[in-house]
Amino acid sequence: MWQYILLGVIQGIFEWIPISSEGIVASVSNFFVSEINPIDIALFLHLGTFLAVVVYFRKDWKQVFLLREPRLLRFLIIATIVSLAIGFPLYMIIRNAATGAILLLIMGCGLLVTAFFHRVKRFNLALDRDSVKLAVMAGFLQGLAVIPGLSRSGATIFGLSFGKLSPSQILKVSYMMSAPVVLFSTAYLLLQNPVLIEGWPSLITSFVVGILSLAFLMKIAERINFFIFALVFAIICFIGGAIIFFI
Repeated sequence: MWQYILLGVIQGIFEWIPISSEGIVASVSNFFVSEINPIDIALFLHLGTFLAVVVYFRKDWKQVFLLREPRLLRFLIIATIVSLAIGFPLYMIIRNAATGAILLLIMGCGLLVTAFFHRVKRFNLALDRDSVKLAVMAGFLQGLAVIPGLSRSGATIFGLSFGKLSPSQILKVSYMMSAPVVLFSTAYLLLQNPVLIEGWPSLITSFVVGILSLAFLMKIAERINFFIFALVFAIICFIGGAIIFFI
């Protein structure tokens, strides 16, 4: 029980920070919950933070469902389709390969790419939030984020920053576009591996911690240097992976 609670807390904190909550949760669960695939657990826990996104942005979701934001709805649909088309094949390849030292090494590589996203100079391509090109770009990057260590939020924030969006809009769209993908992936995971439902305590803790940390991060995000976070975690993963591999 305590293992799942711990994983829920980790997911609730790191989901919004662009240093890959999936990679961190998978790495920790690899040591504590050996009977379930670590990638599956990490993806399952996104359901808790999905609920946090729904609650926190409930007014925006209401506008979408009432068809008062048709362009945003189109953006989310396109981004979701692209994300699933890219992410599902990657998931099938990675889930059985990413364990133990290999998981840490893959996560280290993913975090280096995440660090690059935060460090590289971005050029404003003047793409509107509702642009099909921007939706495809953000969806493609979100699909790649199934790779442990490659932060979903970091990748999508990077992609969305090429458009004509304010920092607050970038964060909001990045978090909202995760919701449909999480629903599809969770449904698939539960059908394939019903034992995941045993981790229900982690959903509660990830939701509670997630909504609190989301509210906090939305206020201070622009003052945090995520490049340093990602680089430090990448170095730790490489060192840890090398130690486990050679031992």
